[in-house]
Amino acid sequence: MTAGLWQNWVLPGIWITVQLLVYSAALAAAVAFTVGIARTHRSRFVRFLAGFYTEIFRGTSALVLMFWLFFVLPPLLGWQLVPMWAAVLALGLSYGAYGAEIVRGALNAVTPAQREAGVALSFTPWQRMRLILLPQAVPEMMPPFCNLLVELLKGTALVSLLGVGDVSFAAYLVRLATQESAQIYTISLVIYFVLAFVVTRSMKALEKKTKRNIGIAVPGSRPGAWFARRTVTTSTPGGGSK
Repeated sequence: MTAGLWQNWVLPGIWITVQLLVYSAALAAAVAFTVGIARTHRSRFVRFLAGFYTEIFRGTSALVLMFWLFFVLPPLLGWQLVPMWAAVLALGLSYGAYGAEIVRGALNAVTPAQREAGVALSFTPWQRMRLILLPQAVPEMMPPFCNLLVELLKGTALVSLLGVGDVSFAAYLVRLATQESAQIYTISLVIYFVLAFVVTRSMKALEKKTKRNIGIAVPGSRPGAWFARRTVTTSTPGGGSK
């Protein structure tokens, strides 16, 4: 593969894939937390609406939804979506529905005593969610969110069917130009693996940080650091510890 093909097609394709991942992940995260929290709401109507959304978007194909947003929606509304944003909407809404179940499960896993403590302290429902439930639930969300983010990365390859110049579309063009399938598709596999590895390591670091924030010991941390921090934070004004 020549340097021109690499610079004009493959490198721009990597950048578009990264943009798709970031934009779709941001939308999916917003949907996941909004719908996931709504799934735990006291109102049965709110839970029904959130559950209805989850079932609809979990049960439909992201590819078909992408085509629907790009080909069917414009005649209904009178304006055309750019292929990039049609893809972001389809991926974000679809993967956000899966993420909503992760959020709901993590929130429900917090012990009832924590909720009762918030009620005893006269916290509002939003204060209980923000100060008690989410800080304890978010570390439990990190591993499944990591898997979902890697799946979203691989799902971005669907946008090549709309002509968006991501890695998959660039590989297709290079194959047509050079008639060499093995080289370009091997390079594409390596590119996706490297991107997935970066995502995985970043999520691992974020998981450790969220656990440290609530005082959970993380394997690999400096021995005694967690205990020392807890001792300092619980010391009494006279110098002793509680």
